[in-house]
Amino acid sequence: MKGSTAYSSIQKRGLHIGLLPEMAAAVNPSTPITLDHDLDALPEVGRRLTVAQYADHVDDLAARLWAAGVRPDEHVFIYKTAGADHWMLAAAISRIGGIVVNISPALDPATVGVLLERVGRPTLLTDGNKLDTLAEVPLADLTERVITSAFDRPGAISLGELAGAPRVKPVVRPIDEAAVITHTSGTTGIPKLVVHTPRTQGIRLLPQWRLLALLRKKDTVAIHVPFVHSRMVAAMSLALLKEYPVLLLRETDPAVVAEHFIEHRPALIEALPNSLMEWEGLAEDPRAPFGSVKVFSSTFDAIHPGTMSTLLKASDRRGALFFQIYGQSEVGPAVGRAYFRNSAHKANGRCVGWQMPLGAAKVRVVSRDGHRPTEQSPGRIEVAWPGIAKTYYGEQERYDANRKGEWWGTGDVGYFTRFGCLHMLDREVDMIPGVTSSLEIEDVVLAELHELSELVVVQGPNSEAVPVICTHGDKPLDLDRWRAAAAGFPQLADPVQIPEAELPRTATLKVQRLALADQLKDQLTDR
Repeated sequence: MKGSTAYSSIQKRGLHIGLLPEMAAAVNPSTPITLDHDLDALPEVGRRLTVAQYADHVDDLAARLWAAGVRPDEHVFIYKTAGADHWMLAAAISRIGGIVVNISPALDPATVGVLLERVGRPTLLTDGNKLDTLAEVPLADLTERVITSAFDRPGAISLGELAGAPRVKPVVRPIDEAAVITHTSGTTGIPKLVVHTPRTQGIRLLPQWRLLALLRKKDTVAIHVPFVHSRMVAAMSLALLKEYPVLLLRETDPAVVAEHFIEHRPALIEALPNSLMEWEGLAEDPRAPFGSVKVFSSTFDAIHPGTMSTLLKASDRRGALFFQIYGQSEVGPAVGRAYFRNSAHKANGRCVGWQMPLGAAKVRVVSRDGHRPTEQSPGRIEVAWPGIAKTYYGEQERYDANRKGEWWGTGDVGYFTRFGCLHMLDREVDMIPGVTSSLEIEDVVLAELHELSELVVVQGPNSEAVPVICTHGDKPLDLDRWRAAAAGFPQLADPVQIPEAELPRTATLKVQRLALADQLKDQLTDR
């Protein structure tokens, strides 16, 4: 089987992650997968395996889950320590017809309890360490059974003890029924559970399939994406079907990451924006850990132009580019834009991209005040295409309130330039009176003050725009340098400096702006 044949099959029949490893092995069984960590669920496997071995391990885990009592149409709620075995377990659940519910290990026990109750007595697949954190959650009332993938505990079914269970035939879920459930980032409260079907997952591969055509050789693809995220489904599917060697990263420490990049020399790196910001310092490493990179890619959140410029200049590849995709869990990739070495530093960070070729999402901006959306009067950004998620699990009314026919409201505001570029200015809930775009302010000031590791503009108790800053190493900020860099934004209040560790973040490292504003409320009121 060729990769293009497998891809065509997915477009017709949908993407079933339980069948994906087997399909990829049929394309090329020897494609290597390298990990930067051991698999808790399969400690004997090591850190280097082929796609054929990967597929066999998924089949083995599916057999163990079946032996543990999991059956088709059941929801299996995965809440475990971060690792690539999470994605393998999700594929195994899918392989026997279960509905995967991917939950970030970064969520607190109280939130996990709320989501368990919303799903309605699912099987909980966890590990002993995470199970210990749920001691105050009434699991007997909220779950059908508890299965541990590692570090077993009394009262839970051990997958390890089910090794050698008889293999079972795959069960294929209907193309328009729930297959994988992921959750939103939770920037404004309890995360929503986003329902993906085989059809919606398959459709979302189209824009990225074309992007990977830029890599003409079978060079390594490095992926640093949360294993629970819907983006992981697309990233792994595309890399394996295209026969690219995969480097799956869990670690974020720049020194550790540098060693892996130097050893494996990836041609494409996909990572969270905040991780790429953390790795910027590697551009100065004389060993050139980014030297081999042809394409940097990021979704999840807008990334600052200065970061893109730094990374691109650290590449030795001719024509290196940074491809940014704007989208969200509910809609997948909506628009995209390429940035290049000689111009990224001059780019307007609010220009998140252009609508992609035929077959991809449609995007419109709807007026909020009856006038044509502009920078001064941005409209609501809406997306339409068959890749939109089916529903919010247990919150159909909330989903329906966000959808008008084929159009989905993203919650972001912006406008189209006369050249057709979508400018995303802010989340609507984060808008501050007198501020055109908090994100634009952050782009501009971060580009001027390299000592800043983070800058977030939030609304203060008197509706003022308060810049919250963090510095590398939590060193004190030079206020004279701040005033010079922020001179173009007189609407800003005096900055508040906090340690970066105190920033409330989501599972994908986005700053929870409303939570941050609430966290600082007493301090700001007393000023």
